[in-house]
Amino acid sequence: MTGFSVLGDTTAWRQDFERRRRGWYLAAGLGEAAAAELLRKEREGFDDWTVVEVTSAGTRVGYVAVGVSEADGTLAGRIGDLHVDAGHERSALEWAQTWCAERGARRVSVRLAGPAGELFAGYTVRGQVRVRRLGAPPETEDGVTARPMTEADYSGWLTAEKASYVDGIVRSGSMSREEAARKSDDDFGKLLPDGLATPDNTLLVLEAKGEPIGTGWLRHGHLPGVTYGYSLHVYEAHRGKGYGRAAMAAGERTTLAKGDSALMFTVWGGNEVAMNLYTSAGYRILDEHRSTDLPGQCCDRALG
Repeated sequence: MTGFSVLGDTTAWRQDFERRRRGWYLAAGLGEAAAAELLRKEREGFDDWTVVEVTSAGTRVGYVAVGVSEADGTLAGRIGDLHVDAGHERSALEWAQTWCAERGARRVSVRLAGPAGELFAGYTVRGQVRVRRLGAPPETEDGVTARPMTEADYSGWLTAEKASYVDGIVRSGSMSREEAARKSDDDFGKLLPDGLATPDNTLLVLEAKGEPIGTGWLRHGHLPGVTYGYSLHVYEAHRGKGYGRAAMAAGERTTLAKGDSALMFTVWGGNEVAMNLYTSAGYRILDEHRSTDLPGQCCDRALG
């Protein structure tokens, strides 16, 4: 029989969790300094988790970390870690979901290191972080070049980019359109407070044969040695011509020119075209956010 016991001292779990996460971050393409920075941010949230030791016949077979928090007036459950031996995964997941439901959550989310296995196949993908360690600068593809964005370009770009951001959030199912619009205004205000003059940001206009075909927005030093690609966008009229990979190559060249060695993107759930493009270009899933709705009624198996 599988048992679940809340830990008072979570030191052993923390050490195990950090070891596993660090190993994945390095395998996915991050350097030591970037991995250490992500782990530092993880530690800041450790005290928010209820950590449970999972046992079978008195022997520890793994850990589960869970929490419930309020977002826009709604309680949501979170699974911060679920790492158990084979044969105990399903009972551990059922326990975590029940624990969250008993505390009023009507949805539960999970942040996975790497691609999801069969256990979370029924959860909807809300977003992924993709990363690739870069080698030599890629050659220009399909004659696509990149030039710095000008003030004349910026206003129209900002309006379109904010609208695209809202659409991506809504398509993923993470928020309503009104909530997504508020998040868009807030995020862009924080990320580009000085517009084109915001330090450590590069905004590009992508061109082919002298004609604008898209735009790019990169933030350098997002993590040590890592550039974050907020967007590499090909205009709809120019899609289907192979420019998506060419746009990524332009982003990779800019990343290396600015002294970083890895490029990272977020892709919202439901955007299979972008996911497939990243996969074909060698970008690995650093982490994946999934969620599912919980039933209105829950059983009484969870720990009190």
